[in-house]
Amino acid sequence: MAVGLQGLPTLHPVPGVRLGTAAAGIRKKDRRDLVVIECAPGTLAAATFTKNRFCAAPVTVAREHLKKNPPRALLVNTGIANAGTGNPGLEDALASCEALAKHLHCQPGEILPFSTGVIGERLPRERLLAGLPACVTNLSEDGWAEAAHGIMTTDSLPKGCSRQIRIGSRSITITGIAKGAGMIRPDMATMLAFVATDAAVTPAALQSCISSAVNVSFNRITVDGDTSTNDACVLLATGAAGNAVIDQTQDEAYWIFLDGLTKVFTDLAQAIVRDAEGATKFITIEVTGGRSEPDCLAVAYTIAHSPLVKTAFFASDPNWGRILAAIGRAPIEYLEIDKVAIHLNDLCVVRHGALDSGYNEAKGLAEMRLAEIRIGVELGTGSFATRIWTSDLSHDYVRINAEYRT
Repeated sequence: MAVGLQGLPTLHPVPGVRLGTAAAGIRKKDRRDLVVIECAPGTLAAATFTKNRFCAAPVTVAREHLKKNPPRALLVNTGIANAGTGNPGLEDALASCEALAKHLHCQPGEILPFSTGVIGERLPRERLLAGLPACVTNLSEDGWAEAAHGIMTTDSLPKGCSRQIRIGSRSITITGIAKGAGMIRPDMATMLAFVATDAAVTPAALQSCISSAVNVSFNRITVDGDTSTNDACVLLATGAAGNAVIDQTQDEAYWIFLDGLTKVFTDLAQAIVRDAEGATKFITIEVTGGRSEPDCLAVAYTIAHSPLVKTAFFASDPNWGRILAAIGRAPIEYLEIDKVAIHLNDLCVVRHGALDSGYNEAKGLAEMRLAEIRIGVELGTGSFATRIWTSDLSHDYVRINAEYRT
């Protein structure tokens, strides 16, 4: 069961963006597995993609298309990742773009394809193409909720977020959906995120905003430390709000927009961790007092990726020595162990590198039994800090991934 996640909030339509879904039978019958996100002419797009060098065919195609043309539509399928498929996979992705372009009366290079699912299998091209007419027929500005369901794989719940902000006299809408529950450590998880706004933004400001927002949201989550071949985050801006165009020289408007966008990205990123495969705990790891941000991140991710730490949290076992050991093996050059402090929520467990005199097992157990827990680590060697989010490691995570293809 997802930790503190209860389905979709209200998702406000974004003028200039329509979404349609279909059940194409790509991997399973009678489930929504194909989504088209159409955007009005003139819509700008910015994106970040996986750093996995075995990137999927649709990632390769989407990157190339985005370099040359503003998109008219995004095409998303679930069930098959179209990764590790060589040239035939590229041909499948391009054929999908060509087919959708005919339906929308645009150029194939104006279609951005995205896939998620099992790696190493070819797309069932005929079934995918046969599902496109239904997607196009179903296109609607109110299609966000259906699309959120349509991009799910092992997710237990759809994930979406929507905010409305004011810039000057104009109301700006930012709405997005995401999917992901396992193979999550984005480096830009299997993770896809599609966010749209009606704000008018310059291309440079749009790319700056998505890069900044991704860095403190999707690039700060991890479930199992695995970076997918298919990760992508796309930001569309239709300009339909009619605001004065936002650029990086307009301090107030730029920062208001970036703040709203970052909140949407962060909500979506946290929803992925809350719905992590088999998760029973939502864990925030805050590392402060580091000599650099990379040092803080190295410590945080070493803790988050430790199977011993993660299984202790699943068992609600206050085995703080596992956290201590993870800090000690983090790949940083400098660590003064007598300056290290560790907290579970507000409970001090370790002070000056050793067990705090006020700590006892009963207090630790009470904190570990909570569904949402903060691990606080003070390194005491500098002024840098960072925060990431992760989950525990349960029996169900093993079962879900052992049975993934069956």
